[in-house]
Amino acid sequence: MNLSGEHYIPASRQSVWDALNDPEVLKACLPGCETLERISDTDMTATITIKIGPVKATFNGAVTLSDLDPPNGYTLNGEGQGGTAGFASGIAKVSLVDGEDGCTQLTYSVEAKVGGKLAQIGSRLIDSVAKKLAGKFFETFVEIVNVADKTGAADETALASSEEASPVAPNTSVAQ
Repeated sequence: MNLSGEHYIPASRQSVWDALNDPEVLKACLPGCETLERISDTDMTATITIKIGPVKATFNGAVTLSDLDPPNGYTLNGEGQGGTAGFASGIAKVSLVDGEDGCTQLTYSVEAKVGGKLAQIGSRLIDSVAKKLAGKFFETFVEIVNVADKTGAADETALASSEEASPVAPNTSVAQ
């Protein structure tokens, strides 16, 4: 499965970069994320529970950041085990460029693989859920980063307001 998109975030590139590297911000943005811990400058672990069709699973996984080019982008390599539900792995490339009016253009492309029961569900359903989860992530991310950029930090108010995030006009596409 391939997923790509771009989002215009009303914040400086440095603010977006800082948020993309803040485990608390990412945890607040990732639907179903129960834990997200930084192990080193380039490694994190996470526990995420998701439901895809009839399969609900808790995935324990690891993410490694590479090709670091602050504040322009990086590559994420991740894999997670969901017990009897199967596994998921993937690589995502994220790039940031200055947009108009002080906005930042975030572009991403993801190549992901699933196995086990998840692979039996069907690619259309998996693609649909992946697109929906990406939309929720960016909706919350934009709200948190926008508030943080105005206040100078991703504070508790920004994280708390993430549940009431305003709609975002994403440009996301899913391909096989």
